[in-house]
Amino acid sequence: MASFSVKFSATSLPNPNRFSRTAKLHATPPQTVAVPPSGEAEIASERLEPRVEEKDGYWVLKEKFRQGINPAEKAKIEKEPMKLFMENGIEDLAKISLEEIEGSKLTKDDIDVRLKWLGLFHRRKHHYGRFMMRLKLPNGVTTSAQTRYLASVIRKYGKDGCGDVTTRQNWQIRGVVLPDVPEILKGLDEVGLTSLQSGMDNVRNPVGNPLAGIDPHEIVDTRPYTNLLSQYVTANFRGNPAVTNLPRKWNVCVIGSHDLYEHPHINDLAYMPASKDGRFGFNLLVGGFFSPKRCAEAVPLDAWVPADDVVPVCKAILEAYRDLGTRGNRQKTRMMWLVDELGVEGFRAEVVKRMPQQKLDRESTEDLVQKQWERREYLGVHPQKQEGYSFVGLHIPVGRVQADDMDELARLADNYGSGELRLTVEQNIIIPNVENSKIESLLNEPLLKNRFSTNPPILMKNLVACTGNQFCGQAIIETKARSMKITEEVQRLVSVTKPVRMHWTGCPNSCGQVQVADIGFMGCLTRKEGKTVEGADVYLGGRIGSDSHLGDVYKKSVPCEDLVPIIVDLLVNNFGAVPREREEAED
Repeated sequence: MASFSVKFSATSLPNPNRFSRTAKLHATPPQTVAVPPSGEAEIASERLEPRVEEKDGYWVLKEKFRQGINPAEKAKIEKEPMKLFMENGIEDLAKISLEEIEGSKLTKDDIDVRLKWLGLFHRRKHHYGRFMMRLKLPNGVTTSAQTRYLASVIRKYGKDGCGDVTTRQNWQIRGVVLPDVPEILKGLDEVGLTSLQSGMDNVRNPVGNPLAGIDPHEIVDTRPYTNLLSQYVTANFRGNPAVTNLPRKWNVCVIGSHDLYEHPHINDLAYMPASKDGRFGFNLLVGGFFSPKRCAEAVPLDAWVPADDVVPVCKAILEAYRDLGTRGNRQKTRMMWLVDELGVEGFRAEVVKRMPQQKLDRESTEDLVQKQWERREYLGVHPQKQEGYSFVGLHIPVGRVQADDMDELARLADNYGSGELRLTVEQNIIIPNVENSKIESLLNEPLLKNRFSTNPPILMKNLVACTGNQFCGQAIIETKARSMKITEEVQRLVSVTKPVRMHWTGCPNSCGQVQVADIGFMGCLTRKEGKTVEGADVYLGGRIGSDSHLGDVYKKSVPCEDLVPIIVDLLVNNFGAVPREREEAED
């Protein structure tokens, strides 16, 4: 079995020798044969015929399976998206004017569909001719040099340029124009970044513990595994067409702590730490996802892999999904639909076929994640496992940053830490490896005093919002500014003593992950006094951590201007909030 070489994107100071700059994990086959499927309907052999085949180095849909396919699949057949990167098609495309591009369906599909394989999303509806660029940032680890480079890119675009921390521990930058893309891609490579394979039918950013390597209570440092997965998926930034023609997007995470910061239940594949026969490894969950028509929590695959087999099993699962997933209605092509169709045992059997040695252990009973664990707060100052050092969690209001903010964050990481920043799925940022003697000076920095607090108001600290219709053409409502304004109004009306997680998403695609929030708001259009207005479906009861489950719709189609009293009632009746008037009277 081949080994995979990983370039770490950041050092692990203050103990730089803990990991070398490159690390190799050697995949070795497990030792037990998979148990044959039982108790489930037998799948017809013709259904198990792979629907794709390799041609000229790329995977394409076979002719016999092209009936009833969706428009995205047709675009992939007309022209292989990865050629824009792997065969330098982007160089030629960037030289064509938008007028010429719009004149041909092929090049119009390039900028609206195929460029997403390069992490470029055309903002046709609201910012015509400009793109959002999504990075690959495994485990959310980035360096000050990378952050400065991204700041330099967005600064040139003025009011159209900004950055966002995403709900997958990632950077997205905005304002990019097509002629600049080849140069930006070169710049990304020079600082050890890539945007490759971060959109459409690809594997998204691998999520891991934001406190990896510094957490006194961590189970395992997730960085080697998330780096390994990302390097496999992109073939070390060169492009990996073996996994770029999936039926839909695909999310993966590696769990590193009892806190489950990585939200395993909403990932297509989650690695859950578990031991077996004295070896460390992972139990596997599969199939978690959100979509406008259906949301599903990940289910156990009844499989365990040793740590060395993290990549081989990922490869096998991706190949099973690539080969057998349907490609018709886009709302029914996420991997869980295939798991449902084949049954867990049937899907597992297809994974086993694609494993080295065609073997896969059954799930281990030695789960290393403690079920009864109170999720820890990471905002503020907290001691690391390295004596004399702390990490400092900063609240980034709904994840939005400007170029000057990014430069300042880079400066703080250099001056007070180890030149490293950690992004979180709640759209916040952690500065690790701060000497305790420097903490007071860091807390007095203007950026922390005025913009990115270590101790924000209790309702603000867990506020999450997607891009919204300011930039995103899919979004129905504005989210970022509105979520801040409404939360500020609610804070004036009630006093809350414990954190309440409120998430906003602009449309049913749920990039803001409202189903995992205590209270969630999904954008919609509704009617008020005979007029169409922006509104939201209100969700209630999402949970994260060891008892995680998805929330349910509490109230549909509420005009946004009527949300404040509803939120106040929910907080009082469900989360122990006290109206400010009563609180003041009792004082």
